[in-house]
Amino acid sequence: MCESAFASTMSPLTLEPPPLSFFSRLGSRRRRLWELSRESHCPVIGVCLPLSVLRKLVGKVLDRAAPLEDYDLHVGAVNACSSRNRLSELLQDELDRRYATVIRRYKAAKTSEALESLWQEAVDEGDVAGPFWAALTHPRCTPALELALCREMHMLQHQAGATTRVERSRFEALVQENATLLRELGKVQERCTRLVTEKTRELERLRQDLMQARATLLCRDTTIACLRSDLAEIRETVPELEARLQLKRKLAAEKAHTKALEQQLAALRQELSRAQSELAASRRRQNEPEPSSCAATCSSARHLPPPVTIEPELLDKTILCVGGRSGNITDYRGVIERIGGRFVHHDGGLEDNLGQLDANLAAADLVICQTGCISHKAYWRVKDHCKRTGKRCVFVDNPSVSALARTLFPRLEENETAKDATDDASSQ
Repeated sequence: MCESAFASTMSPLTLEPPPLSFFSRLGSRRRRLWELSRESHCPVIGVCLPLSVLRKLVGKVLDRAAPLEDYDLHVGAVNACSSRNRLSELLQDELDRRYATVIRRYKAAKTSEALESLWQEAVDEGDVAGPFWAALTHPRCTPALELALCREMHMLQHQAGATTRVERSRFEALVQENATLLRELGKVQERCTRLVTEKTRELERLRQDLMQARATLLCRDTTIACLRSDLAEIRETVPELEARLQLKRKLAAEKAHTKALEQQLAALRQELSRAQSELAASRRRQNEPEPSSCAATCSSARHLPPPVTIEPELLDKTILCVGGRSGNITDYRGVIERIGGRFVHHDGGLEDNLGQLDANLAAADLVICQTGCISHKAYWRVKDHCKRTGKRCVFVDNPSVSALARTLFPRLEENETAKDATDDASSQ
């Protein structure tokens, strides 16, 4: 029967409602596909079922491949829906299964007006396939409503065709635009690829430069480490190297200062010798003094103070002064150098390094310790060194020039006392 239905041609479409007696026989049962009017079969098959599904169901009924032409497939399926057969039953089951959700929702419509309202909502939303099938098979679908549904679906198909043509034109325009964009994209990708290649080469060059710089830095660090190691070995081999170097610099400065003083002393000696010669010549030219004046002169001669005696052991000796006030250092130097000694000073650990003190102590012939202006470490180091080596050490409590002179030159103090006594006697 199905094969004969596919062989026959479909009659022209006439949208006429079925008689009212047809609907009165249904009651509240949903109508089947073959119970619908012939004019309803075409939109149901064409709208509610995809061609691929229809081709599959027809092939299952015919036990062979369905017709190749879509129009022949559609006409054959519409003709088969006129009566109940295997194909119409398969189509009924497929439509009920596919639109089961819409059918359940449409069961809530108890009147034709409610059913029509649901259909209009579906039309406004644009999804009409499921609502069309649910409305046509609904028990409250009257002949007038069925006719209205078929007419509206017919117009919707025309609009869909026009829309399809418009969409196809737009699609072709989009395809052309897409091709243009693809060509532009290809050019951009080519340019990006070229830039990436250039940046990759530059990055590789920078990496090589970085590796070379790191190698250079590593060589420099290695050289610095070796030099530091050599310096540490030299310092271990030569103890107190820094102190000795500093002492050497100070010694050179003292030698230069001593040389200048020696030149000044030579000039003063020459002036003194010339003055003494002139004084001797002047005395020889003087007449003999009168007796009375001679007795007074002899009496005065008996009260002249003894000459100042300089201790010979300090001549050309190195005298180290440890501690003392910084403002008196120049006066200390003048006292020591006036009696022919070489003056060396160490502040006792205030600013000078204590490690240098041992070298100064070893080079000194006489040590002057200013006990009032010296640190405890320097004091005990000076005392211990002088005790071990037997070197002469003079301790001065008062950090003044007069106290240093009285302690260092006691005979100079005796001469000053005798001179003061003579001056007092002559004034009386």
